[in-house]
Amino acid sequence: MPVAKPARLQQGATLIEALVAVLIFSIGILAVVAMQAFSVRAVTDAKYRADASFLANQALGRLWGDPTNLALYAEADVDVAGLPNGKRTVVIDGDRATVTIRWQLPGEGAHQFVAETHINVNN
Repeated sequence: MPVAKPARLQQGATLIEALVAVLIFSIGILAVVAMQAFSVRAVTDAKYRADASFLANQALGRLWGDPTNLALYAEADVDVAGLPNGKRTVVIDGDRATVTIRWQLPGEGAHQFVAETHINVNN
């Protein structure tokens, strides 16, 4: 039969177990907070990409609506509302149109969305 250890030798064991549990819990909470920050950043990036896609398709829609005057829609570095430091460039090359939307978040590199289409000018 095992001999019970004196209570004096076990003093503080519960305190150490509690401290280790608090440490493990704290690391878990920090990981959740880091994942939340990454998630918010990814959602924000996805929103800006979706907005850029919408703005590019909107510009292409104007071109498709007036195919005989394509050259009038060429523009370079026009400010775009809704995107941080957003700029739009429309390049017309014959019956080809390329719309480039660029934006840049503070402290990050530049992002861009490019949409290209062929517009039939012979209706």
